[in-house]
Amino acid sequence: MPRIPQQALSDFAQALLSAAGMEADKAEVTARVLVEGDMIGHETHGVGLLPWYLDALADGSLNGAGSYEVIRDKGASFVWDGRLLPGAWLLTRALEQAAARVADHGTITAAIRNAHHTCALSAYMRALTDRGLIVQISCSNPAASRVAPFGGTKPLLTPNPIGAGFPTSGDPVLVDVSSSITTTTMTQTLARRGERFPEAWALTATGEPTDDPREVTERGGSLLPLGGALKGHKGYGLGLMVELLGQGLSGKGRANTPPGPLAQSVFLQVIDPEAFVGIDAFLEQSDWLADACRSNPPGPATRGMVRVPGDSASRHRRQAQAEGVPVAEATWSSIAARAGTLGLALPDAITEPG
Repeated sequence: MPRIPQQALSDFAQALLSAAGMEADKAEVTARVLVEGDMIGHETHGVGLLPWYLDALADGSLNGAGSYEVIRDKGASFVWDGRLLPGAWLLTRALEQAAARVADHGTITAAIRNAHHTCALSAYMRALTDRGLIVQISCSNPAASRVAPFGGTKPLLTPNPIGAGFPTSGDPVLVDVSSSITTTTMTQTLARRGERFPEAWALTATGEPTDDPREVTERGGSLLPLGGALKGHKGYGLGLMVELLGQGLSGKGRANTPPGPLAQSVFLQVIDPEAFVGIDAFLEQSDWLADACRSNPPGPATRGMVRVPGDSASRHRRQAQAEGVPVAEATWSSIAARAGTLGLALPDAITEPG
């Protein structure tokens, strides 16, 4: 597995996107967010998405130029139409605006409709938590259906990720989970490889539990909500919450969106602890809780220590900064082929860590 220096990989990804027609500012932000995804261990939402993004730029399902449309702006809340621009650019710009306004309002809430793919939600959060802010993001795709409502058999919802970032005095707490038991990207990847889920994470079209991802990608089956066949009402409820916040508040949802190309609806919120009892009081609680979780006696299946959400991401990130960003061989080969077509040279890999 090659390791590429962080800046070199970002510059290369930006050059690929620019060569395919994406405007410079959008290519720079999208490349940075994709590389951050790899750095924190979300390789399904890292630079491996570049071939798809290049194809989407070519067929017009991803808009590489222009700006969003402001639908409504009340200061403490705003709504944008993303016009199928890169999700990484839209979310980054929206979070920047929210962070700039939050000192005046305490909480900023926004909704974006018609965004292209939004990458890994936790890839955005450190920029906010490092400033002592709390961030929440969730998204759904009303143009697609992958998850049946609990008790049903026909796909209706999408996996609908939910992310939240909380500052501490050390590494932030980063929650990034899907309201389904697995993601569309992972399902498609396993189906393409001819592999299976570790357990019965899906249903056949007739409602029978299955570990075969091709039942979903090829035969009309559905992903199970978080909690699986027995407790999936919990993930189902979370999925509905994500759809109603992102789609209902942006005005673009299943009621007025036919099946078609990806067009995500996003909900985001930035909270300033200083508008409440202050950052010091918040950190007293977040530090204590994170430390109490990590010091909890580990069970037999735990490797040494209980982790807090975000610990693995922080560890992967530090290693990537020191040793280079890891990219899977198959992913690198696919990207290399696209680079050759566009006349771009690959960055040098670090063959030995350190």
